[in-house]
Amino acid sequence: MEVAVLNIEGKETGRKVSLDEAVFGVEPSTHTVWLEVKQYLAAQRQGTHKAKERNEVAGSTRKIKKQKGTGTARAGSIKSPVFRGGGRIFGPRPRNYSFKLNKAQKRLAKKSVLSQKLADNEIKVIEDFSFEAPRTKEFINVLKGLGLEGKRSLFVLGEPNKNVYLSSRNLQKTKVVNNSELNIYDMINASQIVFFEGSLATIQDNLRK
Repeated sequence: MEVAVLNIEGKETGRKVSLDEAVFGVEPSTHTVWLEVKQYLAAQRQGTHKAKERNEVAGSTRKIKKQKGTGTARAGSIKSPVFRGGGRIFGPRPRNYSFKLNKAQKRLAKKSVLSQKLADNEIKVIEDFSFEAPRTKEFINVLKGLGLEGKRSLFVLGEPNKNVYLSSRNLQKTKVVNNSELNIYDMINASQIVFFEGSLATIQDNLRK
């Protein structure tokens, strides 16, 4: 399958790039995509939550009342979870929420999203470009040319480009990443994925394995 290469004004350059059907033409696996998104979100969690249990709460350990004869339940410590200011029963403890996914599953998840995006006409290929200096206004002109102004878009660079990245950093709905930083969460959230022409070869080689 082939896709036309656009310039920064959104017009066709007359060139086309070939997209590998093994990457952009697979049957989407929704469950694998769900697992990959779940892993990504789990890895973002700090896991630093902590509540004190009864052995960690500051307070006296003396018996607060006699064992029998009060007409109420026995109590041995003011730090008991049943009292105000006492410890919490089974409170949260610091933990790591991340979990492992096989590389084959992660590749399948990305291929599933790319295939669905291509089927929905949500993928564009643009010729490689750069700016002489970081200018948000110039990047906005690129978005206008591609018809992406005001839309959530993801630009995938073939190699690090500091000026392009800095030009887009102030735009809330636009994100620029290198091909090595491409993740499924950003891909799903974007209404359009714009690949720089030089990024496709590396991406397809990595996902074709």
